[in-house]
Amino acid sequence: MNGFAQRLIAWHKRHGRHDLPWQNTTDPYRVWLSEIMLQQTQVATVIPYYLRFLERFPRLAALAAAPVEEVMALWSGLGYYARARNLHACAQAVMGRHGGKFPHDPDVIAELPGIGRSTANSIATFCFGAHAPILDGNVKRVLCRACGIEGQPASSAVDKRLWALAAELMPARQGAIYNQAQMDLGAMVCTRTKPRCEACPLNDICVARASGRTAELPTPKPRREIPLRHATLLVLQDGARVLLETRPPTGIWGGLLSLPELPPGADAEAWAEQRFGCRVIAVSPAPTLVHGFSHFRLHIAPLLLRVKPHHCAMEPGRQWLDLAATADAALPAPIRTILDALHASGSRPLLSRKR
Repeated sequence: MNGFAQRLIAWHKRHGRHDLPWQNTTDPYRVWLSEIMLQQTQVATVIPYYLRFLERFPRLAALAAAPVEEVMALWSGLGYYARARNLHACAQAVMGRHGGKFPHDPDVIAELPGIGRSTANSIATFCFGAHAPILDGNVKRVLCRACGIEGQPASSAVDKRLWALAAELMPARQGAIYNQAQMDLGAMVCTRTKPRCEACPLNDICVARASGRTAELPTPKPRREIPLRHATLLVLQDGARVLLETRPPTGIWGGLLSLPELPPGADAEAWAEQRFGCRVIAVSPAPTLVHGFSHFRLHIAPLLLRVKPHHCAMEPGRQWLDLAATADAALPAPIRTILDALHASGSRPLLSRKR
């Protein structure tokens, strides 16, 4: 690995990314926001969300002071919603514990909500000139291939070995450029599939390329069958309004607004009347859809119920929302798809059955 860091730094100056919205700044708020959004999410997907967040919350103090529901609404569609809850909690922690300023020590940064070791080191390197290695997914892939490291990167033994290697290869100077170069190389050249080895500055010292194992390294996780789950979601519609519930803070779509889920085996009309105090006027099915999560797929069967609510107090966490206002609500992507289709149809369900 002689000259590893120098090769990457030289490559980045000519071929790396230099004009992303969160680059060319040492503002820890902006760097931290981008780091959280980029976890398990592509750059092209993140950019519009990042810009909208900065427009609404130009400073960390504004984010900390905002209701978490507003933060979730802006995050809606980006996925992995625990990141948004931790983002808000972290902003409040920085305000409360550190007087509104990010600490400079990466170990102290790592104690904040939602920030792991690699993210903390990245913030400290880019913003405060720290000498701290990073180890995100792109960097792990580069190191495993270049150094011929076998075993699953998520295992404790391989993870420990990679951290030691990352620290050993970290140059004494230009650490920020070096860390960015590693991420760029993994994202642009040393990609998971079809790596562009001919364009890589490490191609003549890469163990995986020399041994023909670029497809085998990093060692992939064993394939497993992704289970399919089923859910019937009720669209209780009163004119142009629909009933939404706030999901529990943990689990899928935690803290977001969603449609009520019908318990297995329950009668939709009887359950809606009993639980929500609504008189059901008509029922119709809607097109089903499948939404993929990291560990399962969810088969969603929406059921449209035209209802007339009784005059009674709403339980906490429930609200009637006009379909025209759902564009700004904190909704999971598939729920937004269902409601957008209903709104586009003029709020008139097809195949309605009169009672």
